Amino acid sequence: MSASAATGVFMLSLSAIPVTYVFNHLAAQQHFWTSVAVAALILLLVALSARILVKRKAPRDPLFYVYAVFGFTSVVNLITGLEQDGVIDGFMAHYLKEGEPYLNTAHGHMVCYWDGSVHYLMYLVMVAAIAWEESYRTIGLYWVGSIMMSMVVFVPGNIVGKYGTRLCPAFFLSILYTCLPVWAGVRIYHQPSENYHHPAKVVQEVQAKDLLRRPFDLVLVICLLLAMAFSLFRGLVALDCPADLCRLYTQFQEPYLKDPAAYPKIQMLVHLFYSVPYFAVALYGLVVPGCSWMADITLVHAGGLAQAQFSHIGASLHARTAYVYRVPEDAKILFLALNIAYGALPQLLAYRCVQKPEFFVRTKADEKAE
Repeated sequence: MSASAATGVFMLSLSAIPVTYVFNHLAAQQHFWTSVAVAALILLLVALSARILVKRKAPRDPLFYVYAVFGFTSVVNLITGLEQDGVIDGFMAHYLKEGEPYLNTAHGHMVCYWDGSVHYLMYLVMVAAIAWEESYRTIGLYWVGSIMMSMVVFVPGNIVGKYGTRLCPAFFLSILYTCLPVWAGVRIYHQPSENYHHPAKVVQEVQAKDLLRRPFDLVLVICLLLAMAFSLFRGLVALDCPADLCRLYTQFQEPYLKDPAAYPKIQMLVHLFYSVPYFAVALYGLVVPGCSWMADITLVHAGGLAQAQFSHIGASLHARTAYVYRVPEDAKILFLALNIAYGALPQLLAYRCVQKPEFFVRTKADEKAE
């Protein structure tokens, strides 16, 4: 494959601009089941168009077509976000009203912007990597964590939140949108990892150091313990803990956790049941040498937390959130400090595991012991 294939996917994604405009005006005159069928047909045509782009030399990785379709939907989501903000008009108005009204929430707004910017850039990078036959396992795992976190919160929130009684056929497209990343994640995980040569002497020296002789790791361990406590606390708040501290926190610090849209509550429960066990496993990996799986799980978690914190911080402050659920003016500095730090920690840990992996390399002695 050549770079022209990646350029073709980029141009194909931009075709979402005229397609959404035409679709919006036609959908207003059709039954909604017909509109959903047309939307599914459009996505199929995008996949077929991507196949035509690489007809002479088909890619070995079938995920090329998945990223091409998702790149198209990312531009659609970016258009949706811009229309919600009043920057453009006439592209998604009917669909937002009749198709997926939950996208009009502050959380839906943030999801659209994240998908239309960060995910979109990832798709272009991964498509280019496939075209040039290079590895994209690292960014691929980061993307898997990000998109799965998005869907794990967004889909259940649509069902149990205030728009649960207004689900329509378009909602079932989200189910397919959830299944494809799972399949993609399995394929990405089984790609050969980028093996760098680490001199045995260097590995031995690094792994011989205890935690006190690794100051950066010691700081990470302390931060992980604090993040674990913060996740447990906000999980209890989401579960309506009657303790005074929990009540005061929702009243004066994060009233958004009580938003009837249900997304923040589900997000806190995901942190409670997903992030807390992860933090415990990461603590083990930072203390015990030779945990070769650390880089993979930190990348997935870092992607998930980046998406989660972007959506949570943005929605907590967004004008589409009812005033009573927005962060109080005098609590914004502490709110931002806590949540930005909470989101930055996994990024630092992932960077440390990927850039300096000697402590996590399995030695031949470990392999023989197993």
